[in-house]
Formats: sequence, structure tokens, C-alpha cells
Amino acid sequence: MEPTFQLDQLAGQAAEVLKELAETANLGPGKIVVIGTSTSEIAGQRIGTAGAQQIAAELYRGFEQIRAKYGFELVFQCCEHLNRALVMERAVLERLNLTEVSAVPVRTAGGSMAAEAYLRFAEPCLAESIEAHAGLDIGETLIGMHLRRVAVPLRLSRRYVGQARVNAAMTRPKLIGGERAVYRLPQTEGGELCD
Repeated sequence: MEPTFQLDQLAGQAAEVLKELAETANLGPGKIVVIGTSTSEIAGQRIGTAGAQQIAAELYRGFEQIRAKYGFELVFQCCEHLNRALVMERAVLERLNLTEVSAVPVRTAGGSMAAEAYLRFAEPCLAESIEAHAGLDIGETLIGMHLRRVAVPLRLSRRYVGQARVNAAMTRPKLIGGERAVYRLPQTEGGELCD
């Protein structure tokens, strides 16, 4: 089935993909999710050519619904004109001791989604980079530089938001120790840990 773009369906589609990511990656308070979005691609255009604030507003509405339910933090990746900096709440920047950079994202430099987040956040600011626990990429914006190691790709049930392809990832700690290492304590059939 060919993906289609309908503005009135975008909030629901955005909520659907973020909810599946949240549940699969076990996201909750204290976790960070980076979102990269091309509103151009969602509308069926080439990335960076037809950004639309109205599309971003609908997406934000869906994202915020899920963020409020699960309690994680959202950060939004700007486009390459702002070196893929990230829009976030100042409290997140300060809690993580991130390097702040100075710019205000707009549709033509930063992208519509980052600009929308900047307008909606209580105390918005930009950081140069982050190591997020999970990420959502709508329109192939390349968010991998902002994920923790090790990134685990996820194939979500919904493959498109509007006409843009959706990619997602969660992260896990590095496995260390080689072939004799144990990564989980054995459990009995009742669920208790064995000693």
C-alpha cells in the first residue's frame, strides 16, 4: 500500500510510532528520546525543500501526548544548517551538563519540527550533542550521531508517517567480558533468582 499524506492523521501516526518505541525500549522518566523529522518528506517532497510548520504542529501534538503518558524527555534534532544541534528543555541540558550552543531554529535554518519544539518548550535551548536512550527518525534525517552506544535498530509496525519512512532505534549497554561472561542471573520457573 502506497503511503499517503493527510494532515489530520499526522498526530495519530506520530503518537503511534512513539508509543511503540516507548513500549519496546521500556522508556520512562529520566530517559531521553531524540527525534529527527523532515516535514518535507512527510508531505512527499525531498528533504529540506518544503518544510511546513502546520505539519510540525500536528506531529508535536502526537509526540507530546505520548511523552506526557510515559514521562521521558524529548529532544528534537535540527537540520544540518544548525549542525544537527538539539532543541531541548533547559532542565535537560543542565541535568546532563551538556554544551549549549546559541541559535533559534526556524523553518529555513533548523527545520520546521525543531522550530515548533522551540516555540512549545517552557525554557528551550540548544545543545551541541546528546547520548539519547532511543530515537525516532521520520524522513531519514540521520539521528544516529545522537544515540548512546550500542544502538539497536527497531522495525516498527508503522513504516511511514505521511509519506516519510520511519526508522527507530533503542540502545543497550555494551556487552563486555567475552565468551565466559554472564549477562543475566539465572531464574527458577517461579521467577526467583538462583544462587
